[in-house]
Amino acid sequence: MFNQTREKTMHSVRWILTLGWLILILSLFYDPISPLITSPDNLVSPLRVDVDRCILVQGECLEKDYYYLGAPVFWGIIVPSSIFILLIFGHELWRRICPLSFLSLIPRALGWQRKIKNVSKSGSVRFQIPRVEQDSWLGRNYLYVQMGWFFIGLCSRILFINADRLALAIWLLFTIFSAIFVGYYYGGKSWCNYFCPMAPVQKIYSEPNGLLGSKAHMDDNKITQSMCRTVEDDLEKSACVACQSPCIDIDSERSYWDGITKGDRTVLYYGYFGLVIGYFLYYYLYAGNWEYYFSGIWAYEQNQLGTLLAPGFYILGEPINIPKIIAVPLTLGLFTIASIYIGKTVEKIIKKKYHHQLSHETIRHRTFTLLTFVIFDFFFIFAARSWLVLLPLQAQYIWDFSLVFLSSIWLYQTWHKTPEMYNKESLTSRLRKQLKKLGLNISRFVEDKSIDNLNTDEVYVLAKVLPEFTKDKRQELYKNVLKESLEEGYVNTVSSLEMLSQMRWELSISDDEHRTILTELGVEDPSLLDASKLHSLENSVRLTGYRKALERMLSLQQKQSIEDLLESNSQDIRKLKQEYCITYDEEEEILQGLHHDSDIRGKSDYILAQLEYLIERYHTLNQPRFLPQGEELNLLRKAVKQKKRLLIRGLLEIIETNEDSSIDEEIAQNLANLSPSVLPEVLNNPDANWHHRLPDNVLSILKTPENNVSCALDIDESKIISHFRDLVVESNPIIQAISVYILAQIDLNIAKVEAQNLLTEKHHFLGKETAKTLMNSEEINLSESETLHKIIILGNAEFFDGISSTTLIKLGELSYFKNYQKDEIISDEGDTCRELLLLIEGQVEIIKPSANGDTPIISSLIPGQVLDELEVLSHEKQSGKIVAKTTPTKILAIAVDTFDEILEEDHEFSRRILELETSRLKQIFN
Repeated sequence: MFNQTREKTMHSVRWILTLGWLILILSLFYDPISPLITSPDNLVSPLRVDVDRCILVQGECLEKDYYYLGAPVFWGIIVPSSIFILLIFGHELWRRICPLSFLSLIPRALGWQRKIKNVSKSGSVRFQIPRVEQDSWLGRNYLYVQMGWFFIGLCSRILFINADRLALAIWLLFTIFSAIFVGYYYGGKSWCNYFCPMAPVQKIYSEPNGLLGSKAHMDDNKITQSMCRTVEDDLEKSACVACQSPCIDIDSERSYWDGITKGDRTVLYYGYFGLVIGYFLYYYLYAGNWEYYFSGIWAYEQNQLGTLLAPGFYILGEPINIPKIIAVPLTLGLFTIASIYIGKTVEKIIKKKYHHQLSHETIRHRTFTLLTFVIFDFFFIFAARSWLVLLPLQAQYIWDFSLVFLSSIWLYQTWHKTPEMYNKESLTSRLRKQLKKLGLNISRFVEDKSIDNLNTDEVYVLAKVLPEFTKDKRQELYKNVLKESLEEGYVNTVSSLEMLSQMRWELSISDDEHRTILTELGVEDPSLLDASKLHSLENSVRLTGYRKALERMLSLQQKQSIEDLLESNSQDIRKLKQEYCITYDEEEEILQGLHHDSDIRGKSDYILAQLEYLIERYHTLNQPRFLPQGEELNLLRKAVKQKKRLLIRGLLEIIETNEDSSIDEEIAQNLANLSPSVLPEVLNNPDANWHHRLPDNVLSILKTPENNVSCALDIDESKIISHFRDLVVESNPIIQAISVYILAQIDLNIAKVEAQNLLTEKHHFLGKETAKTLMNSEEINLSESETLHKIIILGNAEFFDGISSTTLIKLGELSYFKNYQKDEIISDEGDTCRELLLLIEGQVEIIKPSANGDTPIISSLIPGQVLDELEVLSHEKQSGKIVAKTTPTKILAIAVDTFDEILEEDHEFSRRILELETSRLKQIFN
């Protein structure tokens, strides 16, 4: 709701609130007005002290006189207002108006932040503003630190600062100076994210969303929710330095789901619940009645510090001689610990009962949601009551009803959220964005609606029914969504397969196509798949902010190149780098992107290095030592060749789009010198038409390498092992399983280490099945891993050539072995065709009657051939007798019904089978 309110407006609001807060603090030192308003003699003031009313505390009436309004206003109006804002309007309002957050950024605004010395590999020195490292002690335990501060704060309220003006003023000033110091010591909103005792309260009431909060993951705006921003030339720009990831200021729901299963969240939610109940209940346990709290006298009672050693409890009319200074932390601590224990116990019971219907995340989310709803309404039973009683009774009822009504709507709105729903909405937003970029005409399908107004399911339906939304456009759209998801750290190369599975199903994109697209993205932008680089939404926002700032400077100053800008504005750019916490590597990458020639050279060098590595890998797979594993390695060779094709295509596309012929010739020469075996195949592909797309001089260079490249006959065993270990972590489960199997033939101990990783991490069942077999054996035989064995057989058969890995795995699961003796009939003429039969060992003959009825036609078949594909595809009876001619004769069979289902699911496989059989029929007729 307030996420798109102009920053200038919010800046003014922050100033007003901050000045108001500072005036309130000042009033704690000097306030000549409050005694006049609260004096017992001021009969017209609603805030005057009623000296005739006895407020009992431990059986005695408290002394009363005029009081100062600073503390009652702070505790009774300001604090409850913040809780109300968080649940109803969300953190995106509170974090943009919070005075303490505003004050913590003073060092940044004045340029007075701490800087640490950073020396690059080349020896150049730079001073950078430090951030809290995610893997540091504070980065891992900040929530416990904040909860500790919050616990100390509540105890201090009751003991020292509720009614003591000087103590409250010192506490508030100490907090302000702490916030400013943290703002000096660390970059970004480090105070808010790592230290502020109010931050746990913000998480509880504003995550996953406030009632009227916006959904950042469905917002097309680059600046979302309460994200750090500045104004330049009347335009808002991001000022994010990625001080925390995921960040509640950018996307509160993402931050919520990312941490929901962590142990510190149970301490936060269950502990806060008990802490709040213990806090309010203590007033009763101390005074012996509720009137002490509801009268509000605790905010201005005289001599609060004098009660520290007085009895801390008054129960059933008897004081208990435990000093108040001990009783307060004891009560709040016991309630906190008991609440955590009870919360965890109840969660375990619910999980045990409903784990089949609900995920762990959903169970915990609903528990947290219910607790937040209860504690919000419980809090407002007590909060601001001493002020509310000044209103007419009807107004009090309206206020109470409004709180319950609004919190109930929040409960209903939040209850059904799930991480799966969040992921689907997030991907739909990306899909919607890409559909808009394609500029497709959707008016005849959705009438008066725009793409922005379509819900999640409607967007997917639209993507299916648009006639101009071809296979190529679907893949282009999916590629852009995947790229954006990788850039923002929403997925990585491993998790993307699972996270985007729903979208692939909706867009009819196979797992193999996903892997191909992933490789293409790696060719286009090598940093995307670089595991050493930090990919997150926060980091993407930070780097984009720096890049745009440089581009803006280039444009405004009309510089010819980035070098001119760096030379003439070194001081400004140094400040920019410090502001956005830019590292050396990040600066080099961004400058390379702004320098066209440098970017092309860097990208082509990366692709050439990858290609050289794949060529070595291909030689590894063709080592003489692996001749017995030829069939297994055939599938790996196919995968390597496909990657080489993609890399070569990427280089040719760079040459095609680049206008500098000298760079084009240099890239072409380097490619030709590598002499990859698939280069002629790529160049001669009629669909690509490279002979018309590339200049003649480039084509000539590609066909005539300068150097004669020879393949190494023997490759060092350590390199061989390294290649297979890299293959084990590929996303394709078939490659994983075969690689760990081959690795076991080389070094069983290393193979077992890799197998253990396949078992412990989230991997496909095929890799796990092979790994289990390996872990339970001193040597591995392919026949022990039956599914993998069948997959290798099917993958080497011509009939199944080019099939997707998903379909191949499914066929491997559902197929079965059959054995026959010599002269045994496998299938007789006229039998109903019930199975697709693939010969894998031995020899068979198919005996068919001739057209004239004389000599029968006998066809001999060898392993690797399908015996009855025409009958299976046409659903006809067997046209001849199939007889085994050797002992043993081994068949891999697939039930016809199963095969038909797979053809219906995999349209690409169906098309390829149709082409294959058409080609064979033409040969027969010719």
